[in-house]
Amino acid sequence: MSRRARRQSASRMRKSKPLAMVLIGAGLVILGFTGLLLFTRSDSTAAEERSAIPLRVDFPAPELALHDLQGKAVSLTDYRGQVVLVNNWAIWCPPCKAEMPTLQAYFEDYRQQGFTIVAIESGDPARQVAEFAESYNLTFDIWLDPTQQALLAFRNPGLPSSYVVDREGKVRLAWTGAISRKMLEQYVTPLLEE
Repeated sequence: MSRRARRQSASRMRKSKPLAMVLIGAGLVILGFTGLLLFTRSDSTAAEERSAIPLRVDFPAPELALHDLQGKAVSLTDYRGQVVLVNNWAIWCPPCKAEMPTLQAYFEDYRQQGFTIVAIESGDPARQVAEFAESYNLTFDIWLDPTQQALLAFRNPGLPSSYVVDREGKVRLAWTGAISRKMLEQYVTPLLEE
C-alpha cells in the first residue's frame, strides 16, 4: 500500500471514529433510559411483578408463645380452627412496611371467613411497635418477639417471612419477602374454602 493510500485510509478512520463513538454513546443513553424506566415504575403491575411467591409446605406449626402489644400471653395454639397468616417482620424493614397495607386489606376482606393475621415484630420496643401499628391502621394481632423466638421456631431469619397455618395447625404455605394481593388471592384464599 502506498504512502498516500495509507494516509487516506487513516483520514477516513479518523472521520468515522467520532461517528461510531456518537452512535455507541447514543445507544448507551437509550439503553440506560429504558432501564431506568423499567426499574422505577411504581404502578401496581410493577409491584405485582416483585411479589414473593409462596411455597407449598407441610409441617406442624411450631409451639410458639409470646406476648401481644397489651402484654397478654398468646400462643399459636389459641388460633386452632382458623387459617392464620404468621408474618415475621420489623418496623425498620422496608419490604415489611411495604406489605402492611396489603396484609391489612386482605385481613379486612377475609376475617369473617375464619382468617386472621399474627404479625410478630422482631425485637423492637413495644411503644415503637404500637406507634407503627397505629400509623398504618393495623387491626390484626401484633405480637412482640424481643428474643426472636419466631425466627428460630420457623428456622428463617429473613424479614419479612410469612407462613400460613391451616385450621388443623399445619403450615401449608411459606415465603420470604413482601407479597402482593394477587398472590394472597391465588394461594391463601383457596385454603379458606377448605
